[in-house]
Amino acid sequence: MSPKPANTEPSIRTHALHALAYCERLFYLEEVEELRVADAAIYAGRRLHHQLQEEGERVELELASEALGLHGRVDAVRTREGTLVVHEHKRGRHAPAPEVPGAWPSDRLQVGAYALLVEERFPGVPVECRVRYHQTETTVRFPLDAALRGEVASAVARARLLRASRERPPVTQEERKCAKCSLAPVCLPEEERQVAGEDRPRLFPEDDVRQVLHVATPGTRVGRASEELVVTPPEGEGAPSRQPGRMVSALVAHGAVQVSSQALAYCVENDIGVHWFTSGGRYLGGLGGGTGHVHRRMRQFEALRQESVSLGLARRLVAAKLEGQLRFLLRASRGDADAREVLASAVRDLRALLPKCAEAPSRDVLLGLEGAGAARYFGALPYLQGEDVDPRLRFDGRNRRPPRDRFNAVLGFLYGMVHREVDAAIRSVGLDVAFGFYHQPRGSAGPLGLDVMELFRVPLADMPLVASVNRRTWDVEADFEVTSEHVWLSKAGRAKAIELYERRKRETWKHNVLGYSLSYARLVELEVRLLEKEWTGKPGLFATFRLR
Repeated sequence: MSPKPANTEPSIRTHALHALAYCERLFYLEEVEELRVADAAIYAGRRLHHQLQEEGERVELELASEALGLHGRVDAVRTREGTLVVHEHKRGRHAPAPEVPGAWPSDRLQVGAYALLVEERFPGVPVECRVRYHQTETTVRFPLDAALRGEVASAVARARLLRASRERPPVTQEERKCAKCSLAPVCLPEEERQVAGEDRPRLFPEDDVRQVLHVATPGTRVGRASEELVVTPPEGEGAPSRQPGRMVSALVAHGAVQVSSQALAYCVENDIGVHWFTSGGRYLGGLGGGTGHVHRRMRQFEALRQESVSLGLARRLVAAKLEGQLRFLLRASRGDADAREVLASAVRDLRALLPKCAEAPSRDVLLGLEGAGAARYFGALPYLQGEDVDPRLRFDGRNRRPPRDRFNAVLGFLYGMVHREVDAAIRSVGLDVAFGFYHQPRGSAGPLGLDVMELFRVPLADMPLVASVNRRTWDVEADFEVTSEHVWLSKAGRAKAIELYERRKRETWKHNVLGYSLSYARLVELEVRLLEKEWTGKPGLFATFRLR
């Protein structure tokens, strides 16, 4: 008799059954697309388990079973009067029940799977399940009976079916679950419901409490010590500083900065983006943490290979950019009759270009419309500067690579920062920066990053720069390095530009379509996720935000 063939299909994480019982879409995003977000509740749960371990109350046991198709780590297994008791600790409260406290279905399924693993590991010994709910200080007990065995088997079969699918399950109809889900900012269930005409509360977090760590001093080294990033300046320029990794969203190295392999590995493992700029401010590229983006990228490729999809997105993108430029000119000249008169022709021409975007038959036509709009916009930009601005900071046309005046030196640096922001968001969402819908591949810059950043040039670079120049923020001598061929930001100037940009990112703004407020930093990520919605969910929300 031939032996039974081995099961070559990868086993299911036992903890994943908890997500499956809670929401199939959550299971798919975490286990198939490998999208995981650690919110405050998850960090609180980790702290609880760490505390239990320090108090000697937790004895972890790694288990796996080819027959069951499961693997996982049990919180604790103890012997009580000849019975093996499987313990699972939960931070929250127990489920309501008529007489005695009950276990939530997802907790029951997870612990039942652990119990089956323990039973296989220690055959012939009775097994009991227990869940400790620390918020209510109650322990719920239940047996490993036939019903629970069947629930686990059905869940494993369903998990395998979902894992083999390339389609995301639909948004759950149980809206209460979305409010407490850590992946709501990724799934965006309420945004999908809003497209369908339903009025629902916002779920997208207003801001990320973590900070971007900029390292701009040449010769600085970035290393790792335990759960911290250690920044060591050159000898004689200060003492090393330590940044808790959990408080860093990205590490940005400007110029000759060394990052150790240990620090890089830590950043990748903890989804901390690492990005590199030249000392002159040109964005070189970045590195994002995490894997498992295959399904998302395949959907991206399939969608953007369709000319109707790409052209439709490009039309909306160019229209949004032109309208952003138009609204900035109107906003900056509000209440100034003389400025309005000078800007009248530029405003008129930009307005005339907008309806043409929706009818453009090709990208080449859109490029022409975008170029015509840029000429009118940059031609009008000098009139937004105050009369008392130092002539050396006045804008007199766009130039770059290298910049030949102070205004363009700062503007180019800020555009590089916007590019990094967009690139990081694209990597975080799991899309491919190299496959866009409007820009064509050129140099090392990914077309999709160039596409999306068009939405943010005005609000994140042009507007704060013009305002800072009018406030006389810049020192024309100390903040710049000037030669006969180019103008760069000095060390002091880079620090000032970084502070200007990071402060602008933290400012909040109310989305004109979705109706809720969020920071510009979160708006960038939201736009990338709404772009993915164009081919994975409810289309129609990408590139719809407008300046007031």
